[in-house]
Amino acid sequence: MHRIDDSRPFVPLNIAVLTVSDTRSLEEDRSGGTLVARIEEAGHRLAGRAIVTDDVEKIRAAVQAWTASPDVDVVITTGGTGFTGRDVTPEAIEPLFEKKMDGFSEVFHRISYDKIGTSTIQSRATGGVIDATYVFVLPGSPGACKDAWDGILKWQLDYRHMPCNFVEIMPRLDEHLKRGKLREA
Repeated sequence: MHRIDDSRPFVPLNIAVLTVSDTRSLEEDRSGGTLVARIEEAGHRLAGRAIVTDDVEKIRAAVQAWTASPDVDVVITTGGTGFTGRDVTPEAIEPLFEKKMDGFSEVFHRISYDKIGTSTIQSRATGGVIDATYVFVLPGSPGACKDAWDGILKWQLDYRHMPCNFVEIMPRLDEHLKRGKLREA
């Protein structure tokens, strides 16, 4: 299913990780730590890491700061995707999407279903593009972060993955945005 074309070079990406939690510190952040370890193990660079509380404006501010930076290619959030009153990450991020990635949620849930059954419906994992930056919104458990990375992101964020991947289309994501125009200048 996954095929790597070794004739293509690996292209390291700059990936930022945002944990959304009212209770965790960086030292206690197992989900963010899981993502950081996998990002670095894959050969990508950690572009930033932060924790914000379950607050729409704080989540948006952190994500928008990273998506506005030409030094960040991907933002991955973990936490706040459930159904409790404090779970507001999808509400914070989805209105910012220029393009929503419905397939990300669908594949995530298929992978998750194989591991936790119908409990996967308690997650509102999502993905999309903001300012020519990929953004993925994951649940706040280390298992869910492993599933999303190992089953989807590891492959789609590798330029060598065939028949296609997110990296090869990155230069065209901002054809209509100011960053694309700045590169031409």
